[in-house]
Amino acid sequence: MNQGVRQCFPVRRPWSLVKCLMWALVIFVQIHEHKGCLEEERIGLLQLKAFLKSNAEIGNRFPSWIEDADQISMSDCCGWERVSCNSTTSHVVGLSLCNITNTNNWLLNVSLFRPFKELMSLDLSSNRIGGCIANEGFERLAVLRRLEVLNLTSNRFGDSILPSLTQLSSLTTLALAYNHLSGNWTTAAELLALENLERLDLTWNRLSTDGSTPKEFHGLSKPSKLKHLDLSSNSFGKQIFRVLGAQLPALKSLNLSYNYMTMEGPLSIKEMANLSNLEVLILRRNRLTGIQGLANLSRLEILDISGNLITGSISPYFGTLSSVKAISLADNNFNEYFPTQDLCRLKKLEEFDISDNDFEGILPRCINNMSSLRLFDISGNRFIGNLSSSLVASLNPTAIEYIDLSHNLFEGLFSFGLFTNHSKLEVVRIMSDNNKFEIETENPVGWTPLFQLTTLVLQNCNMNKLTSSIPKFLFDQHRLEVVDFSHNKLKGSFPFWLLENNTRLRLLNLRNNSFEGRFCLQLEHHINVSWMDVSGNHLDGQLQENIGKVIPYLKVLNISRNNFEGDLPPSIGDMSYLKILDVSFNRFSGKVPKELVSKCIYLGILNLHNNNLQSEIFSKHFKLPILVILQLNNNQFTGTLSSVLLTLSGMMTFDIGNNMMSGTIPSWIGYIIMVGGALVMTNNSFEGHIPCGLHSRLLIDLSYNSLSGPLPSCLNEQSNVLLQGNKLTGSIPKALFNSSSLVTLDVRENNLSGTIPIEISTLSNLRILLLGGNNLSGMIPNQACLLKKIGIMDLSRNSFSRTIPPCFHNITFGKINATNLSFPQTHATYTIWYKEETPRYASLLGKFLSGGTMDLAFDNQVEVEFVTKYRSRSYKGGILDYMSGLDLSCNKLTRGIPVELGQLSSIHSLNLSYNQLTGSIPKEFSSLDSIESLDLSHNNLSGEIPSTLIDLNFMAIFNVAYNNLSGKVPEMKNQFGTFENSSYEGNPFLCGPPLENGCSTIVEKSKPKASERKWYQVDPIAFFASFSVSYVIFFSMVVSILYINPYWRQRCFNLIEDLMYWSYFTVLTPLKRLSVQLCLH
Repeated sequence: MNQGVRQCFPVRRPWSLVKCLMWALVIFVQIHEHKGCLEEERIGLLQLKAFLKSNAEIGNRFPSWIEDADQISMSDCCGWERVSCNSTTSHVVGLSLCNITNTNNWLLNVSLFRPFKELMSLDLSSNRIGGCIANEGFERLAVLRRLEVLNLTSNRFGDSILPSLTQLSSLTTLALAYNHLSGNWTTAAELLALENLERLDLTWNRLSTDGSTPKEFHGLSKPSKLKHLDLSSNSFGKQIFRVLGAQLPALKSLNLSYNYMTMEGPLSIKEMANLSNLEVLILRRNRLTGIQGLANLSRLEILDISGNLITGSISPYFGTLSSVKAISLADNNFNEYFPTQDLCRLKKLEEFDISDNDFEGILPRCINNMSSLRLFDISGNRFIGNLSSSLVASLNPTAIEYIDLSHNLFEGLFSFGLFTNHSKLEVVRIMSDNNKFEIETENPVGWTPLFQLTTLVLQNCNMNKLTSSIPKFLFDQHRLEVVDFSHNKLKGSFPFWLLENNTRLRLLNLRNNSFEGRFCLQLEHHINVSWMDVSGNHLDGQLQENIGKVIPYLKVLNISRNNFEGDLPPSIGDMSYLKILDVSFNRFSGKVPKELVSKCIYLGILNLHNNNLQSEIFSKHFKLPILVILQLNNNQFTGTLSSVLLTLSGMMTFDIGNNMMSGTIPSWIGYIIMVGGALVMTNNSFEGHIPCGLHSRLLIDLSYNSLSGPLPSCLNEQSNVLLQGNKLTGSIPKALFNSSSLVTLDVRENNLSGTIPIEISTLSNLRILLLGGNNLSGMIPNQACLLKKIGIMDLSRNSFSRTIPPCFHNITFGKINATNLSFPQTHATYTIWYKEETPRYASLLGKFLSGGTMDLAFDNQVEVEFVTKYRSRSYKGGILDYMSGLDLSCNKLTRGIPVELGQLSSIHSLNLSYNQLTGSIPKEFSSLDSIESLDLSHNNLSGEIPSTLIDLNFMAIFNVAYNNLSGKVPEMKNQFGTFENSSYEGNPFLCGPPLENGCSTIVEKSKPKASERKWYQVDPIAFFASFSVSYVIFFSMVVSILYINPYWRQRCFNLIEDLMYWSYFTVLTPLKRLSVQLCLH
């Protein structure tokens, strides 16, 4: 053709003109022919669509794939969606058919791709394909000699697909991630037969090195040309390194991250010996404790060993890597001073991440030698000193893009204006954990930055401490996507201009500051904002009516702990993507708009607690199927638990406490709460019996309702059961104690009767037992002493009798260690990462760039009341592990106080008042080192108060009133100097300060004068002493006389003999006669 065209130019004969015209016609026809895609390929696409529609249920996808040829623009398949064509030949060269169906395990007909002879790339990922139709597998694509890229990620082909893929010899890139591949490496190694394959992705399968010997591995195939291999998230052991070294000598990039179930311990030199060509090595998130042999990897440019268990020195990971461009040692256990010299050798370093270790010391100044450094992350360590100008000056202002200095021990004042000339700066993250660090953004005054940031996180940094103003350099920023100024005490009105100037802004966190005034956004801005947290400020007024239209794409909205009032606007329902809504601790009133509970179907967390909201919320409009946390407590909601709640499942927290709801508790209520979740319905007006559908929950709180009937034995699967203040009757079921999971049992203020079953000893993990205010009786069983983990026990206001079990000293009552804690120390938090709302950062390490986290607290903490120091105090959450007390007051206990109770050295409160105890106060009570409240009043105790009690330095309450105690009150030292008369009243024979009675007066009253005695009064001591002496003298004299005078001795013996005979005939003989006569009658 080209020769014919050239012949047109030297036109010398007339017939040559005709020849030129003919060539032009041929060219025109060819151009016209290739204007659209080939008819064969267009028909092939339509057949493919028809197959997918009938077998994969793709619905209305591929609307541009139509057969109507009258529409010229639509008849060209090169313009169809998901289709790519060669611009010259118009052949189809690429098909992107990813994520087109939700149908599970459907079968694919691969032959439908055969018409596309020039196909180079085929993407079938994320389609849940279960396999291929018989004889229509991927071997049918062997005719496509130009097919280079095949993406089958996120399907369900399994191992059966591998033999058919080995026939696609033209492939250079193959992705089989998430495909349920199993077995050992010998199965996957079949793919190495693809002689042109350079990239292979087998992530997230179940492949391993188990079950095969090294000989089998080494004999699989000839060395492959594979250069890039991703085996992350499988179950490979360290043996895989030797296998890959033998089979893949050309391997340049290897990713073995997330094989943590099988890859642990150190990597040896032998395992790394044959991988000398590696340029990229990613071993993230395994259980490696060390890596040897890195010196052999002289070509290594990227090393990521983050998330392992490596300790010791980091010198081996620096010293031999002279060519390294990016290194990540993040999230290990390095804990030494930073090796400055080793770092200074890495002059080619571009990315440096040592976050989340325990490095300490001062940052090295040789950072200025790294002229190419773009990413610098040292967060989560213990570096000290000032972030002075020397550090900022060390970072090349024309290279540095990413800086994260968060969570260290820096102190002093840092001027943000030092970054003014860093023209490529995009990400700055500084989150402080102490109050000694400050950031000043207004010095020098009026400075203008050369950078345009995308992410700015300055959290808890005492920002602009003198003025508390928001940084003014932000007026010059127009590319911000993430802004987090939380916990800085900033003042002023809400910075609306920040959203107006940065139309890309997706995340704004101004939590815990002091912004005030109205919160009103303009309709023409902010459509990209998806995350907004302004909680913990002083914003007031009503929410604007059109807030849902201004920010319709919002996913997270937290406006809690402000002063908002009025109604919740119905336009919130227009936020159809909303996942988290928290308006708690405000003054909202009125009804919850039906649009909120019916249109926001993606809501996972809804916090409306601590407002004045009213009316019924669980109406027919309630349609929130994926709700995980629902907190409606402390409002004025009414109504019942209607069946609309049956759409819920797997909830972590369902809290409707402190409202005005009524009706019965349905049996299905437990099925909407996940195992380990919390069901809180306290302080309402529910009635009827407690259902038995509550299985394995962390917390069941139904206290202060009107529930009646017996105590269900099926509650033994729970961890914390709170039923105080109801109308439960009957005895405590023995089956309730058949539990090893029960930690808290609170059934106070009910009408329970009977005794405490001896089966109570089986509650081996019980920490809190509250049975007070019932009608229980009988003795306290010794089996209760087997509850060795008890911290708080309340048996008060019952009718228990007999003695206090001495074995109570076997119970810990607060003597625990940090490994035995049972209650969460803080509110449970639902941590949300700023993942989707953060901009992408082009990192060699593939670093996960997050703007931080937001912890939403939800209340699933156990809260109980316990009387101590004369008051009913509420104890909640982690404090319950440390609070300890025993309350046996207001019963009928008798006898003495067991001295063994003095061994309860960790107990804080002991109340034995209003019983019938006798005896003395045990001196062993002086060993109650932690006691804060000791109440022994209203008993029959006698004797003196042990003076050694004054050594109890924590005792704030001591009460022995209304007993029969006597003697001197302990000296007014230490805590005893704070006790008043009321602690001792009702004991007339006690004396000494603070009582009015002096001890001398008491002694005189107890010993009257001789002149005042009556004539018949005898001193008992003198009487018994004189009588004993007289008796001994008289007896001795009689014995002496009988011994000396034989005559008197004989007369004495005769007299005794006569008395014996007289007694026999005078007394015994008449008695025998009388008995005989009685028998005859």
